[in-house]
Amino acid sequence: MDIDMDIKELEAFVYVVENCSFSRAAELLHLTQPTISSHVSALERKLNIKLIVRTTKETYPSDAGKLLYKYAKEILQVRENAAIALRNFSQEMKGTISIAASTVPSQYYLPHLLQDFRARYPDITFNIQMEDSPKVVELVATRSVEIGFCGTMVASHKCVYQDFANDPMVLITPNTEKYQAFAGKPFPIEQLKEETFISREKGSGTYQSGKELLNELGVDIAQLRTAVEIRSTESVKQMVSEGLGVGLIAQSAAQDYVQFGKLLAFPFPDSRFRRQLYIVKHKNSILSPIAQVFYDYARKTKDKASAK
Repeated sequence: MDIDMDIKELEAFVYVVENCSFSRAAELLHLTQPTISSHVSALERKLNIKLIVRTTKETYPSDAGKLLYKYAKEILQVRENAAIALRNFSQEMKGTISIAASTVPSQYYLPHLLQDFRARYPDITFNIQMEDSPKVVELVATRSVEIGFCGTMVASHKCVYQDFANDPMVLITPNTEKYQAFAGKPFPIEQLKEETFISREKGSGTYQSGKELLNELGVDIAQLRTAVEIRSTESVKQMVSEGLGVGLIAQSAAQDYVQFGKLLAFPFPDSRFRRQLYIVKHKNSILSPIAQVFYDYARKTKDKASAK
């Protein structure tokens, strides 16, 4: 039997039972006596049973009323406990969360994530270190930070990884006539082998993802002409836009330069060529309450974080 019992009706009923009076219940709840009577009558109609016996001398619960009173009291206590817990939780949601993040998560995902999170918890601040993926994992493993975001699953028996987002890899080129000729179609593999590359450093997740992509295409990254290796995706974009070469980066990182016409971006048709990003924490550490809330929030929003 599905019965919709309103919390206000239960509260009115409990106060009447405990005070043996409709008028006293109304006084304590700052309501009118007719309102209290209406709440109790509504409850009796829904349950199709008499709950309160009223005579000229006294007001008391029926046998059914005594049974309901036991459960109604528990329901109201649970509500009160929940309210207290939430008030305490709100007071605890202050402090600083320490994070390490590699380039792509820190520059292209965390700003939106932190903005949304701080809209809910404005008293929380973040201390963020931007490092390459191996260093991020090292900082988590040594408990130097509580949470990490990285683009490579670096082997570590001290850390656990969860998927955070996935981002297609794209080839970026200068926005010149030479490359405009390839627009709207896959970039030719043979042409790719002839290009000069601007690359992230070998320890980065971007480099590793690019290497894996090229291997899938039958291209050995070691055989390519690399003019520059640099620890900054923004610098890769700037150098490519100036005509120093081409590069492989995450689509999310390329979007702004493409939008303003500074670069062309060539996607790869195979869905395998997507860069997986991870959120990582120490295997045996208990996160602080605020860090745990942020960790859970980041995991729940991972589907929204994935680039389209």
